[in-house]
Amino acid sequence: MPFADIDGIRTHYQVTGEGPPLLLLAPIGDNVPVPQRWRDRAWRGFKPAERLSRSFQVISYDRRESGHTGGRVEPLSWRIFARHAHALLDHLGIEQAFLLGSCVGCSVALALAAHFPDRCRALLLHWPVGGFRWLDRGRTCFDRHIEFARAHGLSRIVERARQSSMFWSDPEAGPWASVIAADDSFAKFFVRQNFDRYLKVVAQCRDHLFSDAMPSGVTNSQLMAMRIPAFVMPGDDALHATSSAHVLRELIPHAKLSRLMPRQQTAASIGDWVFESTAAIGYARPAAAA
Repeated sequence: MPFADIDGIRTHYQVTGEGPPLLLLAPIGDNVPVPQRWRDRAWRGFKPAERLSRSFQVISYDRRESGHTGGRVEPLSWRIFARHAHALLDHLGIEQAFLLGSCVGCSVALALAAHFPDRCRALLLHWPVGGFRWLDRGRTCFDRHIEFARAHGLSRIVERARQSSMFWSDPEAGPWASVIAADDSFAKFFVRQNFDRYLKVVAQCRDHLFSDAMPSGVTNSQLMAMRIPAFVMPGDDALHATSSAHVLRELIPHAKLSRLMPRQQTAASIGDWVFESTAAIGYARPAAAA
């Protein structure tokens, strides 16, 4: 995968296939271990880049602060993640794209649709995150990191990040763990920054990203104002409450909710859902890819 400076951040991305652009918004990053686990769990073996590149120009990338992409210590928000994706589309010269999000990727897709609606041809939202347990998990992760930072300081955070490089599986490592682990110059900056300011920024990240139990990424009023075709396939576990998918169906005008629950979802049925959804708004697959 090549790298590019996107919104001032070194960004790892890949473009495969031909056809209408489709931006793939992965649950964490596009680095190897996470997508493999995700394919086994949520995607049920579905490999979007391989399956969809026969019909679409698929753009996959590591979101900022994940995978092999860099980051900045600043108050993170869904709008900031969306701005990064928007800048990637600018870099590639893409005016408009289908957005296929999974898990947290749904939240980035929703934020893109709310703040940059002209860039979104349709939303394909698989397993949107939300619900009280999602809210509690997210806030707890940030709180654990704040407690660890207060007890051990910035140098110990760097050591922890280099051991795990994954915030969501090791909250003590912090939201910039992957950047610290991959970039020595960033790690050196990290330990020299103002400690009190850092704690304030982490608390702001928590409050921006996890403010309520609704589907993350947008407000209710933003959902009701959307005029972008939306297709939703529900999850059904602690972090992907089925109620989140129903909220999206209820609030986004003309949104379509798949009847397939996770136990009925397979690699084939997820791929069919993508093609049926895009066909519903007028995109017909090339005969060779059907």
